[in-house]
Amino acid sequence: MAQSNPAVGIRIKNLNLFYGDFQALKNVNLDIYNKEITAFIGPSGCGKSSLLRCLNRMNDLIEGCRIEGSVTIDGQDIYKDIRDVSLLRRKVGMVFQKPNPFPMSVFDNVAYGARALGIRRKSELAAIVEESLMQAAMWDEVKDRLHKSAFALSGGQQQRLCIARALAIRPEVILMDEPTSALDPISTGKIEDLCDRLKKDYTIVVVTHNMQQAARISDKTVFFLLGEIIEADETDKIFTNPAHRQTERYISGRFG
Repeated sequence: MAQSNPAVGIRIKNLNLFYGDFQALKNVNLDIYNKEITAFIGPSGCGKSSLLRCLNRMNDLIEGCRIEGSVTIDGQDIYKDIRDVSLLRRKVGMVFQKPNPFPMSVFDNVAYGARALGIRRKSELAAIVEESLMQAAMWDEVKDRLHKSAFALSGGQQQRLCIARALAIRPEVILMDEPTSALDPISTGKIEDLCDRLKKDYTIVVVTHNMQQAARISDKTVFFLLGEIIEADETDKIFTNPAHRQTERYISGRFG
């Protein structure tokens, strides 16, 4: 399932994250590999989403948040070397737990990022929208209603539209924070199939509470507990022969 000797795309070293006096992440060290799917699993409040938000500096928006250590993407420390966070977020796209289309047409949702980057030519925008929707496996479903409201789409279609919107700015990394938790099983399956196709071109990091989902779609799995990484390894090994008793207890449902 995993590629042979993939390159490290994201390197996290000695990372500590504080919300005020509360330490949410403790001495996190992790390599995330290019063009693989890495799943973060663990109980609620264990630090999965906090770490995900570190990777595109979403935590900058939280008052009282303080970060120690480093996160490097392609060798660049995103906290020391990048002053313009918008440049980072062009490289690192984000898909949230609940579909959050903008109150505009399907076309304008996907074209939003391209327009923000200064692209104005209709033909260029149309090509970006079509390519992004094709990558998100929904062009055939919406090509005849591009100029209708995105709110007319089903929940699963709205989430794939949000993925298309993230793809339209040509990121290298896609972060997904429980992208299927609000969706039915059929829509969930479509998102999982989509992730499997997208990893040929993108590095994907997924936070999920669904351990079966992590086992199905990810190359690497990282198990978090109380702000620490307990174990990070090939997904097959984590789910069949974990090195730590806490991991085994969580995966087998005997945790807590």
